[in-house]
Amino acid sequence: MRTRLAIRLHAILERYFPERRVFLRSDTDTRFIRLRPGAQLTAFLGASGIVAWTIIATAILLMDSIGASNFRDQARRDQRTYEMRLNEMSQERDQRAAEAAAAHARFDAALQRISQMQSELLASETRRRELETGIEVIQTTLRRTMDEREAAQKRAEKLELALKENGAGPGGDGTQDETPAGELDFLTVALAETAEERDRIRRNAQAALQEADDMAHRLRLLQDQNDQIFRQLEEAMTISVEPLDKMFRSAGMDPEYLLDSVQRGYSGQGGPLTPLSFSTRGEMPSPDAMRANRILDQMDRLNMYRIAAQKAPFAIPVKQAYRFTSGFGMRWGRMHNGSDFAAPHGTPIHATADGVVTHAGWLSGYGRVVKIKHEFGIETRYAHMSKIRVKKGQRVSRGQRIGDMGNTGRSTGTHLHYEVRVDGKPVNPMIYIKAARDVF
Repeated sequence: MRTRLAIRLHAILERYFPERRVFLRSDTDTRFIRLRPGAQLTAFLGASGIVAWTIIATAILLMDSIGASNFRDQARRDQRTYEMRLNEMSQERDQRAAEAAAAHARFDAALQRISQMQSELLASETRRRELETGIEVIQTTLRRTMDEREAAQKRAEKLELALKENGAGPGGDGTQDETPAGELDFLTVALAETAEERDRIRRNAQAALQEADDMAHRLRLLQDQNDQIFRQLEEAMTISVEPLDKMFRSAGMDPEYLLDSVQRGYSGQGGPLTPLSFSTRGEMPSPDAMRANRILDQMDRLNMYRIAAQKAPFAIPVKQAYRFTSGFGMRWGRMHNGSDFAAPHGTPIHATADGVVTHAGWLSGYGRVVKIKHEFGIETRYAHMSKIRVKKGQRVSRGQRIGDMGNTGRSTGTHLHYEVRVDGKPVNPMIYIKAARDVF
């Protein structure tokens, strides 16, 4: 069976690859090389393999070249898109910064207006108390004048009765006896004085009533003015407090907890925000006093909000032009715990809130890093610095320069790696920055 199959296979090879001889002749000898069908088949298959490999390799190179060209074009398009996006973000950042500056200016103007209104309110309250005191004095004078008028009328009646009694004769027939001249003159003068006193009292009473009406009118105007001042103060408080309350809630912070924390740290009493009290007789405060106390409570809340805002990282660590190169989240299969801001080497880096420096030096992959401890369990980190400008234990304020941007540690280029940690857990720093975008 094997012999027959080998014979058939040899016959097929002989048909397509007949045996050939290659002659090699020299000057003295002639030789030949026999090329059997198997050898020819092996040579053919080897040559075919080389040609196929050459074709495939050439095709792969052409495809790689075309793909690389397309990749470079796509990379250029992505780069242009990325640059356009960065330019848009830079313009938006500048616009937001201008809006924040304008909002801050409006906020300061509102505070000045509130302070002025508070002074006007206190002055108007003083004037109101003076008017009330004046009305009480006028009413007392009016009552005294009325008492004096009644006393004068009684005296006049007594004098008239005395004249009638002196004018009747001892016989009772109505004949008038002569009266001593001195007594008659005395009675005449007394009647004249009584009449004059009566007229004077009447004029004083009318003047007092007119003054009371004028003071009541001024008091009504003053109350209307106070009501207008109260409304403006209430509107200013609403406009000022609501954005701050929204900012803290957007950052995931409980406003009531923040206010309690600030109040515990600033527990002194007295000063312009002390509740008003206009009664010294144990009476309930007037509606205006209660309304003023509510406004003062809002002002106190606004003040504590501003203190809390200084102690939380709502600011941007880089104030000069920068590129936002990487955000919070997974990157290359690993968790990126902060945000990256790229700018020229040596760009100033600023603290984003008041706090205390807990680390200022080299730390593994962070390179030169500064850690700042803030209130409410918050910590911020500023990594890859080229130079550190603060020391451990130093207290820093929001906006204070703490270092320069660099490329130390595990870094592929000059940038700032900025982290925010709450109770030791990393959170997205942009939550705080975006929350304060419409406030600061």
